[in-house]
Amino acid sequence: MAQSDLQKPFKDCGMAGSITLYNAIDKTWIYSNETDSKVQTNPASTFKIMNALIALEEGILKDEKEIMKFVGVENVDTAKYGNRTDIFKDMDLEEAFKKSAVWFNLEIAKKVGREKYKKYITASGWGNMDFSEPGLDFWNFGPFTVTPVQQIEFLQKLYEGKLGFSKRNVDIVKRIMIAEITDSYTLRGKTGWGQTATEDLGWWVGYVEKKEGIVFFATRTRKLMTDKNQNFVPCRKTITAAVLKQLKIIE
Repeated sequence: MAQSDLQKPFKDCGMAGSITLYNAIDKTWIYSNETDSKVQTNPASTFKIMNALIALEEGILKDEKEIMKFVGVENVDTAKYGNRTDIFKDMDLEEAFKKSAVWFNLEIAKKVGREKYKKYITASGWGNMDFSEPGLDFWNFGPFTVTPVQQIEFLQKLYEGKLGFSKRNVDIVKRIMIAEITDSYTLRGKTGWGQTATEDLGWWVGYVEKKEGIVFFATRTRKLMTDKNQNFVPCRKTITAAVLKQLKIIE
């Protein structure tokens, strides 16, 4: 498929970016922009797939339904992450994952520690392995970065159970990743919203399961911070859906 064909959904949303796919059915890579598929940026909240796996493996949470007590608004950096009242409450892993609750994941990070993160991430082969950023939220800030291709390679290992985590914990994370189920496919994924010095970056990564096989995707949108495009948040998913339909992966 020509790259220009796959750029139309980005143009329709009024933003730049790319989508990278790996069709495991026929073992082919598809790019809207192959160069961009190898550009590193922070994984942002797509890291919460890894964080959930580690939290379960380390016994920080026994399952997706264990409740974590809210730390209190006074302990949340609302200047950095916004005043999101919908997440300022006790919640379990499943809800925190779907709502991308920052405070919940930072509490996990306090208990995991940098050395265990290094161990798990290095073993997974995900990203550039630069852990020099001292903050707990190194997946949002600093030099730890991933490419769309690496996102897909990580998701392949997750799907195949090759990340070194127990099958039980992998199955739990796969369940909380479910975004859509139809008669013909199941779609699992995770969003992310990151920033550079000048840009907002939007991620939607995941995979589509069909009876014929699996198709993995990593969409990354870009816009200038000064651009108040209201479509930025929903377009991560609408662009992906448009491309998946164009390629007849979903109906």
